[in-house]
Amino acid sequence: MRTETVTSAQNPKIKELLALQEKSRLRRERGLFVVEGRRELGHCIEAGYRVRTIFVCREIIPDTEAEAIIRKAEAVLHEYHDGRRQAHGETQGTDALQKHPEDAGRKGQSDGLLVIDIPSALYDKVAYRGGTEGIIAEVEWKDLSLGGLHLTGNPLIMVLESVEKPGNLGAVLRSADAAGADAVIICDPLTDLYNPNLIRASIGAVFSRQVAAASSEDTIRWLKSKNIQILTAQLQDSRYYYDTPMTRGTAIVMGTEATGLTDIWRENADARIKIPMLGQLDSLNVSVSAAILLYEAVRQRSAGATAASC
Repeated sequence: MRTETVTSAQNPKIKELLALQEKSRLRRERGLFVVEGRRELGHCIEAGYRVRTIFVCREIIPDTEAEAIIRKAEAVLHEYHDGRRQAHGETQGTDALQKHPEDAGRKGQSDGLLVIDIPSALYDKVAYRGGTEGIIAEVEWKDLSLGGLHLTGNPLIMVLESVEKPGNLGAVLRSADAAGADAVIICDPLTDLYNPNLIRASIGAVFSRQVAAASSEDTIRWLKSKNIQILTAQLQDSRYYYDTPMTRGTAIVMGTEATGLTDIWRENADARIKIPMLGQLDSLNVSVSAAILLYEAVRQRSAGATAASC
């Protein structure tokens, strides 16, 4: 671990942190994103993400909490590099990095964790959200392809097509976490999944759930290959969601509030489901609708488990 103290907003590391928060293209180019807050960063590290840089304001976060997070981040890095060395039959860290320079991090970064102490006045300038918690980190992207998902039994999957607002995506991820969904798949995403607003809105659920991004075509093929039924949420030619079995492997598919799902999903659905609308408006917020449908699957599966045990 390396440590530094930075006090100026003109420092290159501070400028990079601010740029990563604001620019999706830079996040993709650097393979890095920003996580702010103790809870969110804790979930991120627990999910095995590799932290590269931690900015700490010790005037805000107690040293004991900061050091605990730093130790966990270091442990993930050490486990990763130990695994790489063992895979290549090597035991010496220096030799391993010389033989495999890709392990030295992306885009020329060091393999070790960098901890930067900053004063509260500077932290207030770099903190993305209003409430400060004293800790921000730059973290490496993970593979978010369908091949990275690991499913067992009768999985419950939430699929979102072209949902643009990070706040809505984050709220759906929170519902998916609460309902114990096995995965969330974002099809044809209009925002990157490491957008700071999404991470904030999900309160870390983007890390606690398995998440993938793919095209609708690839996702449909993948679901069918896994024998997972496709239930599309739509008002036309649908039956009420509580009349539709969800105890087998199930993917609940939702589109945007403005346009709904595209035809490819309607054509490949095993069933079309809807939520009763008893008022004057014809739609709920996508995150509210997702929660209702996810918990119907939970209800059915719980009822089935209870019946089976009797």
